[in-house]
Amino acid sequence: MRRSARTGQAVEPTPSPNIWNWPEVYELENRAQDATGVLHRAVESRCDLRDRDVLDVGCGDGYHLAGLARLASSVVGVEPYAPLVTRARRRLSGLTGVEHVDVRPGAAQALPVESESMDVVHARTAYFFGPGCEPGLREVDRVLRPGGTLLVVDLDTGFSPYGDWMRADVPALDPARIEDFFAQHGFDSASVVAEWRFDDRASLQRVLGIEFSAAVAARAARSVAGTSLHVGYRVRTRQKPHGLLTNVTERS
Repeated sequence: MRRSARTGQAVEPTPSPNIWNWPEVYELENRAQDATGVLHRAVESRCDLRDRDVLDVGCGDGYHLAGLARLASSVVGVEPYAPLVTRARRRLSGLTGVEHVDVRPGAAQALPVESESMDVVHARTAYFFGPGCEPGLREVDRVLRPGGTLLVVDLDTGFSPYGDWMRADVPALDPARIEDFFAQHGFDSASVVAEWRFDDRASLQRVLGIEFSAAVAARAARSVAGTSLHVGYRVRTRQKPHGLLTNVTERS
C-alpha cells in the first residue's frame, strides 16, 4: 500500500466495484460509450494533450492509455487495484506506439510520480466526484507543473435518465452541491451528452447490472428501448496557478 508523501500515512484506495469485480463487462461499457465521438472532441477542445506529459488517474485496465499515447510525449497510468494494473500492462504489451506509456500502482491521494513532473492529469469517472476529493486535488497540485491542467470527465448526476438511476441508488448525491464544489475550487465545467451504443440488449443489460442495484438496473433496462441511450457528462478543467495551491484549496 502506498503512503502519502505529505503525511506518511497509509492511503486506502477508493473502491470501484464495477470494474474491480466485472472488468470484462466494464470493457463492454467502455466500448459502448461515446459512439459518435462527441465526448472525445469535447476533451480535445478543452485540453491540448499534444507533446505533453500526461498522468491518467484511476486508469483501470488501461482502456484509454493507448489513445492518450497517440498525442502525448509520455503517459503514466496510475491504478490502485493490483489486478487491474496487471490487466493494463497486459493490454499494452501487444501494442505498438505505446513504448512511452508506464502503468504504476498507486492512489489518487499519493500519486507515484515526482513533484511538478506532469503537464496534464486526466481522470475519467475516477475519484474526483466532488466533496471529499480534496486530498486528491492537493496531490494533483503537487505533481502538475505551473500552468498544468487537471482534466476531469465525470458523469452528470443531474442528467436524466442516467443521473436519476444514480441518485436512486445513492440518494445523498446532490448535483447542485457537486457543481458548487467544483466551481468553488476553480474549475471550468461544460456539459456533454454522449450516446452509449451497444451491440445487443444483453450487453446493455449486463452493463446496467454492474452499475446499479438489481432493482434500479431492472427499472433502467425496462425504460430503455433498443440498444442505446444518451448519458450526460461534465467535462471539467482547472489550471494550476503559479503557486502550489489556490487559496480555496488551502482552506479545505
